[in-house]
Amino acid sequence: MILRRSPVRENAQSGLECGGEVPPTSDGHRPAKRRRWFGCALATASVLAVCAGGVFYWRPWWVIDESIRAWLRWAGFHSKYVRLDSCRVHYYVGGRGKPLVLVHGLGAMAESWAEVMITLMRHGYQVYAIDLPGFGRSDRPDVDYSIAFQAEILKQFFDSQNLARADLGGWSMGGWVAMKFTLGHPERVRRVFVVDSAGLTFTPPFDLALFQPATADQAQQLLSLLTPHAARIPRFVARDLVRQMRPTRWVVQRALNSMMAGSDLLDGKLPAIRIPALIVWGKQDALIPLSCGEEMHRQMPQSQLAIIDGCGHMIPAECCSRLVTQTLHFLEADPPLPAWVREFPAASP
Repeated sequence: MILRRSPVRENAQSGLECGGEVPPTSDGHRPAKRRRWFGCALATASVLAVCAGGVFYWRPWWVIDESIRAWLRWAGFHSKYVRLDSCRVHYYVGGRGKPLVLVHGLGAMAESWAEVMITLMRHGYQVYAIDLPGFGRSDRPDVDYSIAFQAEILKQFFDSQNLARADLGGWSMGGWVAMKFTLGHPERVRRVFVVDSAGLTFTPPFDLALFQPATADQAQQLLSLLTPHAARIPRFVARDLVRQMRPTRWVVQRALNSMMAGSDLLDGKLPAIRIPALIVWGKQDALIPLSCGEEMHRQMPQSQLAIIDGCGHMIPAECCSRLVTQTLHFLEADPPLPAWVREFPAASP
């Protein structure tokens, strides 16, 4: 007779080698298995943390950009492409309701509007945010990158999305593009708002080369122009900013050359904009002075000028809640609000 072990007894004796349960101790616990699982989990977490830290150290702006894109996807925005004028153009769209189109500034991209996009979508707007050609994830064709070119692309974008009429917002260079488009196609814009907008003649109190930083120190100087709250950023972050901006340096230079040529300047042309208009300005904007916003309001006497104390050029990122509050009041007022100039105090610390 051949004696065979009971399968139950054999599995109990073989323990982890056969995938069975570790026999409990007298107090009913399985300390060896628990220690092993805890050790594996701790080692895995440590490896992941080191890898994540390494990626962030090497490409911090990539991590930031991808985090913002994930946030937009989670909020319900869709990343799409459309071909305009033989150029593949990227844009976001999200929400249902009244159409609203947002245009970013020089060297920026659609994600620059992220918090504004999400908030306006939740207030009943179908929000579009475009990457102008040359920036973000859009193509970089061999063109002059003039304001006139970008305004024509915006017109083609309206056509591609079947937007007969929409609200339109622009930030910095995007405000210039938005007003140029409104002047050419007033029937396509219900209301227009601009944030720290370029478009009028002024003498920059800084070296234009800062728009194309070549060193970490220049990147720090650029950030100091953009916000009155600029802290000293780590050099590895500044170096990565320089690296990230390098592919679009020639685009920025062409755009600046076109701007400085003056053919697209809006001086004396803004009185032709007669639709409701909102001008929002950071009181501490060191990039484009508040005097430009005041002159825009003078040339568009039907407009409202909201001056936000405690903010610089980065209002959509740093002062989003106050920007959105004023924008919603403006967009939803029925009848349109009368002209005014108001200064809003700095947010409490």
